[in-house]
Amino acid sequence: MSDSDWVSTSMPYLTPREQGQPEAWGAEAAARGGKGGQRIVYAGEVAAAEEVAGLLGVTRGEGVVVRRRVIELDGVPCELTDTYYPADIARGTPLAERRKIPGGAVTLLARLGHRGVRVREDVTARMPGAEECEVLRMAPDEPVLLLSRVTLDGADRPVQADLMVMPARRQRLRYEMRLG
Repeated sequence: MSDSDWVSTSMPYLTPREQGQPEAWGAEAAARGGKGGQRIVYAGEVAAAEEVAGLLGVTRGEGVVVRRRVIELDGVPCELTDTYYPADIARGTPLAERRKIPGGAVTLLARLGHRGVRVREDVTARMPGAEECEVLRMAPDEPVLLLSRVTLDGADRPVQADLMVMPARRQRLRYEMRLG
């Protein structure tokens, strides 16, 4: 699969999976003839940085749970994703553990009573840092896309915030919206 063949949409990552369905990334990659995987490099409670605090509506420095992952396509790192949750939602759940969650985190959140109903995404670009170049196996003169996503529940409470870094040449983001 060449870089220019990959088009990603957000909807599968926002919808809880049915019992026995694979997580969204693995399913999307398989549907396109590839093998999607992820390495969880850290899971646990951290102090919310300013950007995360703003997305989750908490105070800077307040405890939040993060899952830091390296997303891979056919064994090649293609995205760095840090996903944050309010501590009162995620503390003591598999979200705070360094292991895969059957059906994915969105499915677990829904089972815990926190189903996302609204999402806000912002996409920007910049040059990568040295660690990003190393992990993503890219040159320092290649730009990265930054996707910031916050998922809100029916009460308009932020329940998840994702910060993603992706090599720009390997991504094409597609947004489809239905009005009315």
